[in-house]
Amino acid sequence: MRVMAIDYGDARIGLAVSDPLGMIAGEAWTLSEWDMSRAAETIAAECLERGITELVLGLPLNMDGSEGPRAEKSRLFAAMLEQAGAPRPILWDERRTSVDAHRILHASGLKMKNHRQKVDAVAASLILEAYLGTK
Repeated sequence: MRVMAIDYGDARIGLAVSDPLGMIAGEAWTLSEWDMSRAAETIAAECLERGITELVLGLPLNMDGSEGPRAEKSRLFAAMLEQAGAPRPILWDERRTSVDAHRILHASGLKMKNHRQKVDAVAASLILEAYLGTK
């Protein structure tokens, strides 16, 4: 069972993949794609190539648990992923993952130039680790 987590953003999309046993987070990277449809197709192809059986998509809820425009975009992207042939995404509460990702990268001493490029990948890893922790 291989799992992929997605931290969806308008300019960059963070992706993280588990090990083949689905126990720990492994590789993480970002996809730079502005077009939602192309992004969904690219991710669906990655899922097929990597043998992904479960897909987890971050759902950006407000701090009070309500949904705003970003959550609506994530729900739309989930539908597009499924239409593109990816496994049906599990929507996962991603509150504070970007904040935690910034904190982790700052603590690592990564220079600000590279910091922004890595935040989404780290956030996807945090989503993946949280999900895997429930299995």
